[in-house]
Amino acid sequence: MMARARTPKERWVEAGLQELAAGGPEAVRVEVLAKRLGVTKGGFYGFFADREDLLKAMLDSWEKQVSTDVLEKLDDADPQQRAMRAQALTFDSSLFPTELAIREWSRRDPDVAQRLHRVDAQRMELLREAVGRTCSEPIEIEARSSLAFYTAIGSHFVTVDHGEIDPKAVDAFAASLLLGEQNDTKEP
Repeated sequence: MMARARTPKERWVEAGLQELAAGGPEAVRVEVLAKRLGVTKGGFYGFFADREDLLKAMLDSWEKQVSTDVLEKLDDADPQQRAMRAQALTFDSSLFPTELAIREWSRRDPDVAQRLHRVDAQRMELLREAVGRTCSEPIEIEARSSLAFYTAIGSHFVTVDHGEIDPKAVDAFAASLLLGEQNDTKEP
């Protein structure tokens, strides 16, 4: 008789992140994850001491995915291109539900808030570097970086009709305005 393969730790974490995105941290329950994975909950305890251990592993995984892994994928392009690539990698619509759930969770949990603050600080630093290439006034760098960050998050909540103008062209033009790229066209 062949032994059944153990469900990898990463699958538990991934399933936990999916439940988090769908229903917040309260939705992350061992029984629910085991059912989602089609396994018994006994395998869970081979990797995690308890639910809190899983939640920490989920946050570790999320932080690695949206911070460490992103920074490793950024090549030596100019700072504006690095910022745009980081935005595309971290605020992708498939990843945003988890981002949003973590932001909501951080309002109630100081440890999660501290972690989110660390990730956001890295994101802002990339933006400051990009904006700082075209302007030197500290308040302008901070304001434009903040607006770019707010835009990246807010774009997931707003549905705007740009008429006949391609929405991607509008987004690209907005990014060029915020990040300080030179743009010779008057209209995207």
